[in-house]
Amino acid sequence: MSQSTFTILLGGALSLTDRLRDAVRESRFIAADGGMRHAAALGVVPELWVGDFDSTPPDLDGAFPDVPRQPYPAAKAATDGEIAVAEAIERGAKRLILAGALGGERSDHALQHLLYAVELAEEGFDILLTSGSEEAVPLLPGSLEVDLPPGSLFSVPGFSELRGLFIENARYPLADFHLPFGSSRTISNVAEGAVRFSLASGRAIVFARPYDLSGV
Repeated sequence: MSQSTFTILLGGALSLTDRLRDAVRESRFIAADGGMRHAAALGVVPELWVGDFDSTPPDLDGAFPDVPRQPYPAAKAATDGEIAVAEAIERGAKRLILAGALGGERSDHALQHLLYAVELAEEGFDILLTSGSEEAVPLLPGSLEVDLPPGSLFSVPGFSELRGLFIENARYPLADFHLPFGSSRTISNVAEGAVRFSLASGRAIVFARPYDLSGV
């Protein structure tokens, strides 16, 4: 088990794909409120369960009696997910996998997870957001490689203006590209294997759908 890799179980949808299982296999786990429902599906026992428990279904409330709970009032200044991440960092996290961070019933939570992931990446943490079928990785100035099956779809929406963007090993490569904020130019590309990115300035997210080969 990796002592510095933590999977945060969040409330969004989670598909139990091979990539998901491989990603979390050696990690430690912390559940955020109703995200605990994913623990049974994954066959894991988190070391902590945090939240205001307003989204914990009754049938889950009595499960995992041996997992320590850290309750918070519903009127608080942070999401359950952010509280769970803070606990993981306090316990030595260097890599954070936010499982159940994408999609779900609350688009505001999904967007906040993405924004928070960029902030965490800027602080030096290695971040992966996943729903099992879809993944997201922050892209900041520097280089990044994302290992994807050939033919899978990916997009790079910018959270700001992007300058000096390079995309290699993709159907639509880019070199030293300037992406205005709000442009859709980098939406819907197709991987030819591991895709390499580099960026001179700006903030973005790489969205990937490893099992979606519709671009072939």
